[in-house]
Amino acid sequence: MNLRIIYEDNHLLVVDKPAGLLAQGDHSGDESLNDVAKDYLREKYEKPGNVYLGLVHRLDRNVSGVVVLARTSKAASRLSAAFRDKKVKKTYQAVVTGNLPDREGDLKAWLGAKGDGRGITRAENKTFDDARESLLRYRVLAVEGDCSLLEILPVTGRRHQIRAQLALVGCPLLGDVKYGSAKRLPDHRIALHAVKLEFNHPVGAEPVCYEVLVPEDFPWPAQVRSIERNPTR
Repeated sequence: MNLRIIYEDNHLLVVDKPAGLLAQGDHSGDESLNDVAKDYLREKYEKPGNVYLGLVHRLDRNVSGVVVLARTSKAASRLSAAFRDKKVKKTYQAVVTGNLPDREGDLKAWLGAKGDGRGITRAENKTFDDARESLLRYRVLAVEGDCSLLEILPVTGRRHQIRAQLALVGCPLLGDVKYGSAKRLPDHRIALHAVKLEFNHPVGAEPVCYEVLVPEDFPWPAQVRSIERNPTR
């Protein structure tokens, strides 16, 4: 498959991951972003053997958007530390079914560290055994009928955090049947897109920002799609 490159230097490879593509290979044996990106580097730089590429964060298979990969072990180590220390600002956009009570605010919950037998992350409004506190910020960009278009900034980085927290407040992501959506979307897609990553470059430390607009074929409600592509603050 063709890989859309957002930015590339000697230390970073920033790409636009399509929905449906695994970030990293699993038991399915299906092609992954890591595989495709390594093939791209082999071909571009004429390297017949293995190439180094560090996957320092992930998006779920059915989520699209910006992903940064490390081309050196030094960059991988520093980027991993930045994600772990909450020094990377992540911005998402999503469509949920249901309306949140406020135009903007914080959502706090406690999430299980692992998924259950169906891969669902447990979310509660109070702590439980092995729970971890989870926080995200949201802003409503537009509303159409029973759907809301949100900008989301996760503060913590928990497994399925956005999906589980929004489902907990009765606003599951459009298409996310695993977390309660009544509607399925084509190709098992869910209406969640990683729009932007902001952090300090791992070599040189200058602030960088990489942004990917929601793809034209993404399942936004028709009347808010144009608003999403030109959001106002």
